[in-house]
Amino acid sequence: MELRHLEHFLAVAEEGNFTRAAARLHLVQSALSVSIRSLEREFGVRLFDRNTHRVELTDFGRALLPEARRTLAAADVARDAVAAVRGGMRGTIRIGIMHSLSLIDLAGLLTDFHRDRPAVHLIPRAAQGGSAELADEVAAGRLDLAFAALPEGYPKGLAVRTLASEQMVLACPPDEALGQNEVIDLRELDGKRFVDFPLGWGTRMAADRLFLRHGLRREIAVEVADIPNVTDLVAAGFGFAFLSPSMITARKGPAIRQVRPAPEFVVSLITSDTQPLSAATQAMVDLVSERYPELPRTPGASSPSDTPGPEAVG
Repeated sequence: MELRHLEHFLAVAEEGNFTRAAARLHLVQSALSVSIRSLEREFGVRLFDRNTHRVELTDFGRALLPEARRTLAAADVARDAVAAVRGGMRGTIRIGIMHSLSLIDLAGLLTDFHRDRPAVHLIPRAAQGGSAELADEVAAGRLDLAFAALPEGYPKGLAVRTLASEQMVLACPPDEALGQNEVIDLRELDGKRFVDFPLGWGTRMAADRLFLRHGLRREIAVEVADIPNVTDLVAAGFGFAFLSPSMITARKGPAIRQVRPAPEFVVSLITSDTQPLSAATQAMVDLVSERYPELPRTPGASSPSDTPGPEAVG
């Protein structure tokens, strides 16, 4: 068995399509097909069920998938170690980022890292499914690390370092009497209409869980995956919205009020706890840890190995 055969297998498994996998690998499709057939002959089983629309893993292929990822990750670690000795760190870091991450200086981190290690290729990538999707991507080995904001608990197999947190605030529509109060009791928001981010986003999950914990409900009238649109809708009178203070940049906008108790926005760095980190990924983790010493966990919060409940992942 050759490592390239496992790389080809992984590409087809992740793309679910030979044409897309071949493009990703810069191969002609016929060469990719030959490589997969060679791997299947070596194992003596069929790894994919093929049809005209999609390629799906068989039970044998599903069993091979995590082992293929672990083998290729270990090979990358070995290459990085040799490259470092030969004169300079190399490699690629796939970094998951949230759509808004102002609580930490991500731009400064990436810039400083690139200045000191210019041969390392950095690939930042956001996820439409928010922090829940980022956590799943790291757990599956499709991201090397991610900055995420799940309020309580992460999937098993992840190492979690809490970097920063802040109490969220409430953006109020202009025609709401509650907006006249400097501090709003959470119970006064029971049944109110809200503008919010999609399920899986950290701010949405934190607010949902707080309301659930206190036996309250709220109406999510519209979901918007864009912070300026959220504040514009609130300012137009569509509904309330919870925001992290670090997200608020506009000088003019809806009235911002404190809520007691308030949902908490917690940014963490997550990496795999089951697969070895490449030298480049470990260097990035070390830099983040140096800039942002790990915060103690909020009392009562779930442990990193706790799996989020159904309401958390959408």
